Amino acid sequence: MARHSEHAHELTLAENRVTLSGPADLADALPYLLGYHPDDSIVVMGLHGPRGRLGGRIRTGIPADPAGWCETAESLAACLVDNSAVRDSRPDAAVVYLCQEPPDGVPARETMERLRPLAQRLRTACGGLEVPVLEALYVAGGRYWSYCCAGDGCCPDEGNELPRTETSPMAAAAAYAGIRVRGSLRQFARRLAPLGEPAAARQVRAFDQVAAKLFGRMLSTERDTAGVRAETLELAGLLMSRFRRALAAPDPDDASSDARDDALLTSEEAARLVLGLQDRVTRDIAAEWMEGADAPVALRLWRALARRCVAEYEGHGAAPLTLAGWVAWSSGDETEARVALERALEADPEYVFARLLHQACNEGVDPEALRRCMRQQRAARGR
Repeated sequence: MARHSEHAHELTLAENRVTLSGPADLADALPYLLGYHPDDSIVVMGLHGPRGRLGGRIRTGIPADPAGWCETAESLAACLVDNSAVRDSRPDAAVVYLCQEPPDGVPARETMERLRPLAQRLRTACGGLEVPVLEALYVAGGRYWSYCCAGDGCCPDEGNELPRTETSPMAAAAAYAGIRVRGSLRQFARRLAPLGEPAAARQVRAFDQVAAKLFGRMLSTERDTAGVRAETLELAGLLMSRFRRALAAPDPDDASSDARDDALLTSEEAARLVLGLQDRVTRDIAAEWMEGADAPVALRLWRALARRCVAEYEGHGAAPLTLAGWVAWSSGDETEARVALERALEADPEYVFARLLHQACNEGVDPEALRRCMRQQRAARGR
């Protein structure tokens, strides 16, 4: 039987060095390295030095249209090289992952074969930049297949089973380092998705009623605009206090915690705050709840507001989604930050604040510079 590549690779978790030998360990390590299960994703990870130290990683969704695979592969390869060079050093090699669950009733191997041309394009794109791909894996349903088999029959039709959690060296190292896998990207996105019926219908009616009163004032005199701004920030402060008194669930990632937060908002309050946050100055002041005890409370509020942006008002979600992304990034949670900012750009591709934050987050910029600027603005207003 043909053999997989058996290169050994190293990473360090909380000063604990872990050696990953072969594709099974690499496939098992992926969710621990990212902090989540990357469903419907391409992940390209850089390797550095003679021992294959795992370095920077790039993730994006798998384009539904194969016509975009070549462009996506070239873009990811270039981003890996450029970002790694800025953060650390140019990668010497790479590992590629394709993660996509097959549709119901479709064998996983069929999906793996459908994605094989994408894997080949990624290998070619990285190789063109002198970053050879040492392993390319398809991961789904607790199993993996290698695209780098030396010949036919390397992986069985049903794939290779991932190591059991209790025997996985990566799981043991992650537990020691206090690292946990926080679910999948779909689960992150669901926390920000618009509410369904019957709540959506109530929320649309509230938006219609509030918009009829508010937009005229927001577009009127400077005095009226300032009045709306003050009312919006007063309401935001009131809701922050309400969310702070209602303690978060023991597991903040549990869906029941979102339902509890949804119950803290009336439809009218949500409409007033979402529409008020369309004003850039108001939004920027609200963004100052970004650190310390304020940050987790603000994140819950911005998530709840994003879920209220339904139907024809879904585009207004760019403001609360961007605020959620900013607070998550400021708090060190790059995963949730990227999901929220990507959702913001889906709601409004031209939303400048979201575009700037998304770029900064992806480039590994330290958010402290922006936090410092916001602290200075807050201090200036208090004079």
